[in-house]
Amino acid sequence: MKTQIKNKNVWLNYHHLYYFMVVASEGSIASASKKLSIGQSALSIQLKQFEDSISVKLFERSHRKLVLTENGKIALEYAHEVFKMGNEMLETLHDHPTINRVHVQVGALDTIPKHLTLQLAETIIGMKNSTVTILEGKGEELLQELIQHKIDLLITNELPASGANQVFSKKIARLPLLVLGSKKYIGLKKKFPDSLNAQPFIVPTMDNKGRHEIDHFFKLNEIKPDIIAESQDVMVQKLMALRGHGMIVIPEFAAREYIQKKELFVIGKLEGTFEELFLVAASRKIENPIATEIMKNFKIIGS
Repeated sequence: MKTQIKNKNVWLNYHHLYYFMVVASEGSIASASKKLSIGQSALSIQLKQFEDSISVKLFERSHRKLVLTENGKIALEYAHEVFKMGNEMLETLHDHPTINRVHVQVGALDTIPKHLTLQLAETIIGMKNSTVTILEGKGEELLQELIQHKIDLLITNELPASGANQVFSKKIARLPLLVLGSKKYIGLKKKFPDSLNAQPFIVPTMDNKGRHEIDHFFKLNEIKPDIIAESQDVMVQKLMALRGHGMIVIPEFAAREYIQKKELFVIGKLEGTFEELFLVAASRKIENPIATEIMKNFKIIGS
């Protein structure tokens, strides 16, 4: 396809566009060449020809890795849309039209309680013609996926330190932290929080922001807990508490069903200590309409 830009003919080769999309998605020439069954040298040449033909640099080449430039990120978004429309056209022409669903990819820190992620997923699939993919991982990894537009939204309990100028965020919850334990710890309600001294606790790992809040509270109140276990997974923390191994510090919302069943009991509240949750999105030329709607209106129910 030929178009004129600033009195200059610019050709768009759709084979090259597809090769570019695969390379960008795979992250390397080597992986893309295997997927496309094309030699690495030939693929590199065609990628260079594509950049030359549109007069735009799409990748930075650093330490044998290909990193999308800002223009490359924009081109990748359009490439996905171009080939998505092409697939829909073929389906329609052959009397097999697809349901035109909007796909939302959500990244969730592996330290976020699963039921909170579930609430976000249920909100997305409850919207008209939408599907959702949930990807769990570490904060920095997911942030890069967000900036590179490989995911649409990120749910996190800590605002990103790097890439802050490329993303925007919304606070979706501010949850007071409670000390919860099985029935055998009910007596510790008296003289709380001093009663927590030397008592067994299951706490988040040090890479969790909530852990720093907990440690700060203990230090401020001169409490030295007996930390018997650390876990990133809130469900593991709750299961250990249910079995009486020790107490946990989580938002009431995260253990409401166990409190209602009287399987866990509120021992006390960490005054002035909260877990904040944020939804993060990246600035992009082509917006995902469902992700945009979620950023505007979503908040944790019952928080």
